[in-house]
Amino acid sequence: MEPETDNEPPSPPPKRRSICHKCDRPIPVCLCHVIPTPPIPTKTQIIIIQHPHESHHKLNTAPLLTKSLLNSSSIITRRLSSTTPINHPPSSTYYLFPPSQSSPAVALSDLKTALKNNTPLVLIVFDATWKHAKEMVRASEGYLSKFSTRVCLDGFDGGVEGGSIYDSDLVLRKEPCGGCVSTLEAVARWLGVVEENGLEVEDRLVGILKEMVRLQAQFLKPMRPRPKLMKKSKQIEQVKNSNDG
Repeated sequence: MEPETDNEPPSPPPKRRSICHKCDRPIPVCLCHVIPTPPIPTKTQIIIIQHPHESHHKLNTAPLLTKSLLNSSSIITRRLSSTTPINHPPSSTYYLFPPSQSSPAVALSDLKTALKNNTPLVLIVFDATWKHAKEMVRASEGYLSKFSTRVCLDGFDGGVEGGSIYDSDLVLRKEPCGGCVSTLEAVARWLGVVEENGLEVEDRLVGILKEMVRLQAQFLKPMRPRPKLMKKSKQIEQVKNSNDG
């Protein structure tokens, strides 16, 4: 006797989300209504060095920069070297990354006074998770040190916990420490300082980021405290009560 077979048709594959052909984002989180048209011109040439993994991340902000800024481009690579196709004028190229013990950085606010208003600038930013970005900078620094200056945003504090989408309208992913920001916000803050109409440009870019966070926040699940943190909090409360007694 032949075994019975399941004659039910196979279930259809999951329906793919519709993608906006202009901003390349899913229709429910389309950002075309806030992306500048035409793109904003700047004297700063923005070069985004993007880790291969980051180029596929759904919360990556680099594509919004290349769509919003006329003078911006991205290169997918893990490190910079003499073979990387970067055109840079002498003595006016900078790369943005927090300082380390072995590699200090000039604060952006201090750099402003040294910049000439009409000097063409090149800004190199690394787009990756913080772990990957550190690896990329470490691997590229020998090459970068020959022609560029390391710059950091004001407010970086490695001893303070970073923000998250639950407590900030500018954060998409949990940041490792205070002052760490997304690639889009980092570029916006640079332009806000060095461009002639910088505050206006910064406001436009920050507005895009806020809208991206707002749309993404609609799909968040309520945050539950992690068991270890709950246990630690309970222990602290018990010690406090015993001391009060």
